[in-house]
Amino acid sequence: MKALKFIPILLLLLLASCDSVSAYSDYDKTVDFTPYKTYAFFKPGIDKVEISDLDKKRILKAIDVQMEAKGFTKSENPDLLINIFTKSKEQVDVNQYYAGWGYGYGYGWGYGWNPYMYGGTSVSRYTEGTLFIDLIDAKKKEMIWQGQGIGTLYNGIDKKDARITEFVTKILAQYPPVKK
Repeated sequence: MKALKFIPILLLLLLASCDSVSAYSDYDKTVDFTPYKTYAFFKPGIDKVEISDLDKKRILKAIDVQMEAKGFTKSENPDLLINIFTKSKEQVDVNQYYAGWGYGYGYGWGYGWNPYMYGGTSVSRYTEGTLFIDLIDAKKKEMIWQGQGIGTLYNGIDKKDARITEFVTKILAQYPPVKK
């Protein structure tokens, strides 16, 4: 019976973990990131991103907030150029389950777990999005760092704003990289 009390908690943790944004990064290990202090957006690359202009604005504003929080300044003559790239795909999860309590048989009659009491199939559809943020050395024209965030996308202005902020915050939390 004690195990049953933990099932709702486990389900809640499982659902919460599916709903979070996962962030990863990669970088050039030969680069010293300390001299970079200014940035600008790489307009030719950003113009090619195939999302709505409203979502582009949300992403760029969230990047501005995070970069300023890290002490960077936007500049006409930047140290870093920032480019973004997005992709999305529809996901379908199909789960079959059987659950229930009832009378059964086996080693004598009794009351207990009976997996054949009831069952069903649940189907959920959602859109998984990926946001890439590329940092390019403006003088050398070479990518020096790339961050990637993957998570479920939402509709609605409030949900989009919060989700985009979460994506950008988790991605840029990994910049500058901690060299080991």
